[in-house]
Amino acid sequence: MELQSGVTGRVAEINVRYTRITTNDSVDIVVPNSEFINGKLTNWTLKETYRRIHVPFGVAYGSDKNKVREAGLSAARSIQGTITEPGREPEVWLVGFGDSSLNFELVIWVGQEMAISPQRTQAAYLWELETALRELGLEIPFPQRDLHIRSGVLNVQQAPSTDAKS
Repeated sequence: MELQSGVTGRVAEINVRYTRITTNDSVDIVVPNSEFINGKLTNWTLKETYRRIHVPFGVAYGSDKNKVREAGLSAARSIQGTITEPGREPEVWLVGFGDSSLNFELVIWVGQEMAISPQRTQAAYLWELETALRELGLEIPFPQRDLHIRSGVLNVQQAPSTDAKS
């Protein structure tokens, strides 16, 4: 579960005045129950056994989009726990044009075991994505800037000479 304040974890204990949440890093956080009443609570797996995860990544401009899709789907297939049933197959979406990259998302459905640790799950997919992109010769760009310098004539006005000729 995830609270509006950003606290994410599992409910470990419920008391009259507070609820103890244990994060995936085994940190206990005491949350006043008023936060559950007044704030937004997201339960990622309340009645659903699967969760959809979006894994953002970028490739260099000029990359073959079909190869990018191939790399993403290959990465998804290599992770045990990726759901592949009809209607929940892995997908690769082109989601934007960044400053230095074409921005994609690998969109996958995972079971509850992977859903309860989304950062670990995302890290596993990123690991496999990097391998699949490298194997297909696709470049993951780093931020860069092009600097264009114009040359021109500098118009400098000369001050009158102070030399006096006699």
